[in-house]
Amino acid sequence: MNTVFRCYASSAFGMEGLVSNELKHLNIENVSAENGGVCFSASASQLFWINLHMHFCDRVFIVLGSSLCYTFQDLYDLVYNIDWRCFFSGNESIDISCKCIRSKLMSPRDCQSVAKKAVIEKIRSTTEQTFFPESGLSLPIHITVRNDQAKIMLNTSGAALSRRGYRTWNGEAPLRETLAAALVQLSGWRPGKPLHDPCCGTGTILCEAALIASGKAPGYDRSFAMEGFPCFSQIGFNQIRSNSLPVSDVDRDLLISGSDIDEAALDLARRHIRQAGIRPESVHLSHIPLQQLNMNTENGVFICNPPYGERLSDQEHCRQLYRDLFKLWQRHQTWRMCVISSDPAFERSFGKKASKKRRLYNGRLECVYYIYD
Repeated sequence: MNTVFRCYASSAFGMEGLVSNELKHLNIENVSAENGGVCFSASASQLFWINLHMHFCDRVFIVLGSSLCYTFQDLYDLVYNIDWRCFFSGNESIDISCKCIRSKLMSPRDCQSVAKKAVIEKIRSTTEQTFFPESGLSLPIHITVRNDQAKIMLNTSGAALSRRGYRTWNGEAPLRETLAAALVQLSGWRPGKPLHDPCCGTGTILCEAALIASGKAPGYDRSFAMEGFPCFSQIGFNQIRSNSLPVSDVDRDLLISGSDIDEAALDLARRHIRQAGIRPESVHLSHIPLQQLNMNTENGVFICNPPYGERLSDQEHCRQLYRDLFKLWQRHQTWRMCVISSDPAFERSFGKKASKKRRLYNGRLECVYYIYD
């Protein structure tokens, strides 16, 4: 299929620029960032390649239609006018999600019901099918209604792209894989330089850095919803996947390391590194408190996601940890320190204003990424 689709890559707020740059790096055309995502144009083969290789975006969609919708009849007409036969073979489960923001249509459940009725009526009017068992693969349709502008999209990714497949347990303070990759990218670290996470937990930052350093596509070990769409049955998904194998030497020492005081978390980190397809010996882990940590290399980057101290009882412990991070940075004067935190008192506790700051979201929690040169 050589059709070029209007597409949309969703992302967390603050990461649109990273998504845009990565799409351009993949030679994708008509890339344009907006709040919450990036618009672009791509063929079906390119869409699959994008799903495989994107480090920072949440999901990749085909935009099927958009218009102003003030009433449910407007929404029904918009959905009905889409040619669903291209994506529907007869028994797919019609899975509609919806988000409504500052619009006259503010009931996601009602929008879902109206849209599903429109899809079924359109298929019924253009085929002889009258029964819809919905026993097959999911047809994941996503609707956004923002400021009365409705957008009907088909989710080509399925589950969020942050679900790489290597993480079996999240730990006490889970960090989404896409955000971890963003922390690595925004830190200024590049493969070949030392990187250490002094609060590595179950190893998400280390795994994302290792995937970047090895050149392995982050989505290589998972499947995507578009692989089940009838109109894409002629796409050589297996060939495209095999072409995405890393060209770099994944067995070399990546100069990536981590430490933590929790031995159980370190055991999970080792498992996650193996499950990410990274040779365990290329990422070094140690059971040591950051107060005792001393690196024997220079010009490296510390990246960490320490506890935020959201509960009042934990705040003093966390702020002492921030002071210890400052002392760690003082012991390594050629290293850069990068820390993400939602604590508004972080800089005061750390003891110094950051050289750079970037607002990011860890789930729904607004955070700041502090970078100390």
